[in-house]
Amino acid sequence: MEERSPARRSEYPHLRWITTRWSDNDVYGHVNNVVYFSYFDTVVNHYLIEQGVLDIHGGEVIGLVVENTCRYFQSLQFPERVAAGVQVERLGKSSVIYRIGLFREEAEEPAAEGRFVHVYVDRASRRPVTLPPALRSVLEPLLARG
Repeated sequence: MEERSPARRSEYPHLRWITTRWSDNDVYGHVNNVVYFSYFDTVVNHYLIEQGVLDIHGGEVIGLVVENTCRYFQSLQFPERVAAGVQVERLGKSSVIYRIGLFREEAEEPAAEGRFVHVYVDRASRRPVTLPPALRSVLEPLLARG
């Protein structure tokens, strides 16, 4: 896998605050590694719902996660506010690769950084579909520059 430097907070065009929960901590006193993936899912899908391009209950097109990864740089813990940044690395014909950074309060360096790949499919058939124009239009502003 290609090793890249983590993106700084200022490189993310969309930020959303997530508050850690008591149940996020594990017996070691920090947010458990699997919880980071729920933060990724939350920030991406919240953005899509907020933009009006994802109807989780009745939409004809849904995104299925086909790959996700996380690199951990610092521990997060409860109680803590985390800024979750979203950027689009690649906008394909039927897929999107998201990059998500999790930042402590005002930190510029991420505590963790993830990659989240959605393939967009027809809800009924689960077959890939071309990204709807409305979806593509709300993702284009999130494309990584450079």
